[in-house]
Amino acid sequence: MDFEIGRAKRARRAYAFDDIAVVPSRRTRDPEDVSTTWSIDAFTFDIPVLAAPMDSVVSPATAIAMGQFGGVGVLDLEGLWTRYEDAESKLAEIRALPAEDATARMQQIYSAPIQPELITSRLAEIRAAGVPVAGALSPQRTQEHYQTVVNAGVDLFVIRGTTVSAEHVSRTSEPLNLKKFIYELDVPVVVGGAATYTAALHLMRTGAAGVLVGFGGGAASTTRATLGIHAPMATAVADVAGARRDYLDESGGRYVHVIADGGLGTAGDIVKAVAMGADAVMLGTALSRATDAPGGGWHWGAEAHHTELPRGARVKVDQVAPLEQVLFGPSPVADGTANLVGALKRSMATTGYSDVKEFQRVEVVVAPYRVD
Repeated sequence: MDFEIGRAKRARRAYAFDDIAVVPSRRTRDPEDVSTTWSIDAFTFDIPVLAAPMDSVVSPATAIAMGQFGGVGVLDLEGLWTRYEDAESKLAEIRALPAEDATARMQQIYSAPIQPELITSRLAEIRAAGVPVAGALSPQRTQEHYQTVVNAGVDLFVIRGTTVSAEHVSRTSEPLNLKKFIYELDVPVVVGGAATYTAALHLMRTGAAGVLVGFGGGAASTTRATLGIHAPMATAVADVAGARRDYLDESGGRYVHVIADGGLGTAGDIVKAVAMGADAVMLGTALSRATDAPGGGWHWGAEAHHTELPRGARVKVDQVAPLEQVLFGPSPVADGTANLVGALKRSMATTGYSDVKEFQRVEVVVAPYRVD
């Protein structure tokens, strides 16, 4: 239903995760009988969680840990780990920056050139641990560095930006031809963010194995305040899931995975993302709260150090527990910031569903906490 904002503009209503809730059914299950596994291409993972390619969330060490825990750690191949041999010293400097100096100093730190040999060595370090290797580049840097990444060997390639389109128009540079690029690669490619049915459908037609859903919705993002753009995540995930359904018919059975990316601060948000149709979630803030996260109690994304228009901030986060407890418990807190996977399994069990694909069909209600 469209609403009239004024005589010249109408808009449809969109919903955030806080606007919806899942509803129990007639059946319940034992949480131990619930499966959270998911597959993309030839890879099957125990938990539907990808750690976001952000320096405060993923280092080579935490990428390895995520793989050992059954998830995926995606390394930012434009981050500190590929600009500096001694990335730890730069992380420590960023953590210690006064608030008034943080943005300007981070812009300077991240202005150092990306070193292809560090891309190779960081990915090799993860591969040597025997876990799946995943790395991310922005659309702007993919043309420049993808061959280095492919030569180094990745199992999952992520092209991640604030928003990624299959039809980027530029008068000053040759845009990345996603369809040609994906066709020539021999590994599954996940692209995003996308926030609408149409944008997602076009990305699916490029041959992407997965689409990231979201637009500047994380705790460290100020995109809404800076650009005036925001995508309420419950509606965005449901719209992209609708594109997946229609593309499945259009393509004669090709399934593209939907990965919610942004606005996922608690276990309840993860539950709702799956309920709206996500196959998996990409977590930034939720994992930056781990005591062993590289941010050391701070969290920031690439938008925070953009050279011309920063659209993010370095934010302080509460450190909750080690990464393993954040994922699997036991939780030392009762606010949904730890035992994320355990909470998902319990919610699935409480509503009677045995796996992630089934849980996407759960009943939901709108505005359970608000009186209009």
